[in-house]
Amino acid sequence: MFTIQMLRTAEVDVPCPEVYWMEQFADWTQLAFQMAIIRGEGKTILVNTGFPEDITGLAKAWADFLGPRCVLERPDAWRTQHLLENAGVDPLEVTHVLITPIQLYATGCIHLFPNAKICFSRKGWIEDIIAPEYPHHVPRQGCISDEHLRWMMFENEKNLILLDDVAELLPGLTCRWVGVHHRSSMLIEVATAKGLVMLSDCAFHYSNVEDGRPLGIAESIIEAHAAYADIRKRADLFIPLYDPLVQTRFPNGLIA
Repeated sequence: MFTIQMLRTAEVDVPCPEVYWMEQFADWTQLAFQMAIIRGEGKTILVNTGFPEDITGLAKAWADFLGPRCVLERPDAWRTQHLLENAGVDPLEVTHVLITPIQLYATGCIHLFPNAKICFSRKGWIEDIIAPEYPHHVPRQGCISDEHLRWMMFENEKNLILLDDVAELLPGLTCRWVGVHHRSSMLIEVATAKGLVMLSDCAFHYSNVEDGRPLGIAESIIEAHAAYADIRKRADLFIPLYDPLVQTRFPNGLIA
């Protein structure tokens, strides 16, 4: 059995159609980016590593694309180092880092974990980074920095783990390719005292899954419907990685 704690890494307002496909074109909604700490069986596992230390370029790119209301907020207390320190996690003792999706808000601090196995979807690594099959709306530099890409492919190659579409990483912890948002998006399935908890970026808000409203910024609406039906069928709890309601439903982000 594992425990899960969610930590907020940033907030931003976005137009509703980014979250809900073809809905509420005049409205805005909030995204609350979060990373997860999963602990148990002598392991400390992170889902995503938070934003880069310098978010200036990313914030400008998002504002240029979405408009001036899109202001990326990341107080110092939400920097990865501070979050982990407050949660009692030594970065050098993290055993695994799971990245979903391969985007700067997830890969921004992978360098803090030199002893961890850093795990990506094999399909996502190939199709988002190495050999895209079609033009993506995010350039490769928006997925992982040049510095981190070189580190993962060369100096830290021994810790680069590419996961099959369904991979039992540890007993009670499975990573499943899910798509929808990006080719690198995964569904993280965790056995806990509260049952099977699933975490993913394939849905930004609870309502995507609970009400069957496909994600707006999706590469496949067909994958969205399939993923949400599977989550509703199998999960005891689902945690969308960007919904501010996570911290409301689970005080202090303590899921299980």
